[in-house]
Amino acid sequence: MAAHSYAQAKKTYASVLAALLVLTVITVVVAGIHFGSPSVNVIVALSIATAKASLVALFFMHLLYDSRVNAIIFLTGAVMLAIFLIFILLDVEARDSVRPSTLRPPAAAAAPAEPAAR
Repeated sequence: MAAHSYAQAKKTYASVLAALLVLTVITVVVAGIHFGSPSVNVIVALSIATAKASLVALFFMHLLYDSRVNAIIFLTGAVMLAIFLIFILLDVEARDSVRPSTLRPPAAAAAPAEPAAR
């Protein structure tokens, strides 16, 4: 029975490794694609990174087989991070459209003074 559980664990870890490698290749491919908005690029990159981090936490850190309290703590932290990042993205996207009403073009630079002749 111990050999079966070891073989099963070995198969599970190999599957997780394969999934992490595939997600890494997807990350590299997606990095070269422009989705129209920088925020969309960030969301796609963070989604892939979240999937990879979840696999590592679930299988290599054994959260999948651990107490439910630890899973709740992990998920609470992940949700709070997601909310924080959403507010940051909303703020960054809103900055391009906000223009002060008193915005004037900068004054022309003064011509450089000519050096005194000797």
